[in-house]
Formats: sequence, structure tokens, C-alpha cells
Amino acid sequence: MRIAVIALCCLVLGPMELYAWGKTGHRVTGAIAQQYLSTEARQAIEAILGVETLAEASTWSDFMRSSPAPFWRSEASPYHYVTIPAGQHYSVVGAPPEGDAITALKLFANTLKNPRASLEERQLALRFTVHIIGDLHQPLHVGNGTDRGGNDFLVAFFGEVSNLHAVWDTKLVDHEQLSYSEMTKWLSAKLTPALVEQWSVTDPIVWVTESAQLRDGVYPENRDLNWDYVFEHRDTVRTRLSQGGIRMAAYFNQLFAAE
Repeated sequence: MRIAVIALCCLVLGPMELYAWGKTGHRVTGAIAQQYLSTEARQAIEAILGVETLAEASTWSDFMRSSPAPFWRSEASPYHYVTIPAGQHYSVVGAPPEGDAITALKLFANTLKNPRASLEERQLALRFTVHIIGDLHQPLHVGNGTDRGGNDFLVAFFGEVSNLHAVWDTKLVDHEQLSYSEMTKWLSAKLTPALVEQWSVTDPIVWVTESAQLRDGVYPENRDLNWDYVFEHRDTVRTRLSQGGIRMAAYFNQLFAAE
């Protein structure tokens, strides 16, 4: 009965957009990354963004979805996610013709390394890269190809009509009732040198493979989600936010390393 009510409400409310981590989560990954940038990476990023931090840059790509510019209307949307059907691997599946988050990272890396690229082009590339790295650490941004990354998987979260993607984007993070700076402080305090070294993986294929493995375990049998679901998945949320930040720094440190 509950799911029937949810389905009816979702039809009335219309389809929900596909985002990742929400503003709080994205800012946490950016703020953690800021702490681990090399001198070269920090200087390169400051030359592109000025005083704008990675936390501030992290939500820009979602904000720009409303831009009427052709890039944001017809090209950018697939750059927020990857599709890997259950039991498969990205190296076999690959990207669709319109591209995905993996191909976008390569595209933007080339722009950031291109001395002939304009400042505006490099700003777009850098801000979008920050966002994508956060996206790929949210398990449902590596979709299975059947339900738009959990957007079509209807649930109730503490009685509120929602879908599984929205739960992972924002509701599990915001359930902590922490600002992004508070959450960054809490998570950063737990980042030992050993963890930072272990998590400093710069290969996006590793990130999406991990997310695909986690994704298959976040679908609940009981769609009435409450304290049990939060208890089961809070550590995963915190780990993926922390890993996203550490890997963002490692990625930029490698990209902007002195040659």
C-alpha cells in the first residue's frame, strides 16, 4: 500500500533529476581535497579559479544545468554518471556514443593541460572535474542501466516520498544535520597517513568499479527506509565522501605535477 501511494505521488510530482551527493556532500569532498593538494596543484588551481575553493567549485556543474547554453542543454548531462550493468566491468562495457563521466574526465584533463585553452575553458574543465570525481564516489552514479541510477526505485525515507537516488544524494548526508565544514572536520580527523596513502588512487576505473560493487548492496528489500537503513549505510557514505576528497587531491596532484 505504501509503495502504491509513493508511486502515485511521484507521478504527480514528476520525474526527479539525477544529481550526486547534493551540495553538502560535494562540498565535503572538495574541502577534504583542498587539504591534500601539492604545491604545484594548488598554484595551478589558484591560477584558474583565483580565490574560489574546490568546495565552492564543486556544485557549479549542477547549478549550470539551468543554463540555456547548448553545452549544458545537449552535451553535459551524460558527464555526471557511468553505466555498468550488474556483473560487468567498464573495460568491457565502455562509454555510450554521447560519452559519460569517464570520457569527460579525459576531455577536461586535456583542456587543463592545453596551454592554448582559454581561461574560461579551463575554469569549466576544472569545476566540472571536481564535480565528476565526487559523482563517481556516489554508488548510484554508476548505474546498472535499469532504473536511471535508482531514480526510478521508489522509497519512503522516514515517511517522506522519495527515490533511492535522492536518498543517497542528499538524505543520508543531510540526516547527520551537519554543515559541510563540520562534516569535513569530523571526517578529516579520521584520515590517518596510512589511509591517505591507501586511498590515493587516481584511476577513475577503480573508483567506478568500487561504486558498482557497493551499488548492488544499497537496494533495500523493504522500501520503508528509516533508522535501520541509516545505520547500515552511514559508514559507506562517510567513507566514499572521504575517498572522493583524497582521490580528488591525488588526481590533481598527478595532473599538475611538474614535468
